[in-house]
Amino acid sequence: MLEVVNAQIVLLVISITSSALAIVCLRFVFVLGKKLQKERSNIMQASSALQGAEQQIAILRSEVAELRASIMSVGKRVVTTEQELHELANQQAAQKYDDPDAKIYSRAVKMVELGADIEEVMRECELPRAEAELLMSLHNKSK
Repeated sequence: MLEVVNAQIVLLVISITSSALAIVCLRFVFVLGKKLQKERSNIMQASSALQGAEQQIAILRSEVAELRASIMSVGKRVVTTEQELHELANQQAAQKYDDPDAKIYSRAVKMVELGADIEEVMRECELPRAEAELLMSLHNKSK
C-alpha cells in the first residue's frame, strides 16, 4: 500500500510540476505574443512613416524638376538677352562711326584734347564758333 501511496504522490508531484511547467510555458507564450504584437504595431507605424516620407520625396523631386526647368528657361532668356545687347552695342558703335557729323565732332574733340586753339578747330572741322567754344568749354570742365 505504501507503494501505491508513493506512486500516487509521485503522480501528484508530476502532475503539479507539469501543471506549473504548462502555466510557465503559457505565460511565456503570452508574453512573446504581446511582444510580437507590439513589434508588428511598430513595424506598421514605421511602414506608414516610410510611405509618407516616400510621398514627400516624390513631391520634392517634382518640385526640383519644375525649378530646374524654370532655371533653364530663365538661363536661355538671359543668354538671348545678352546676345541681343551685344548686337545692339555693336550696331550703336557702327552707327557712331558711320555718322559724318559724329566724325567731325570726334575729330574736333581729339584736336581740343591735343591742345588745338579755337580758330584751328573751327577751320579744320568746319564748325561754327559757338560749337567750337562749347567743345573747348566742355573739355576744360572735364579736366
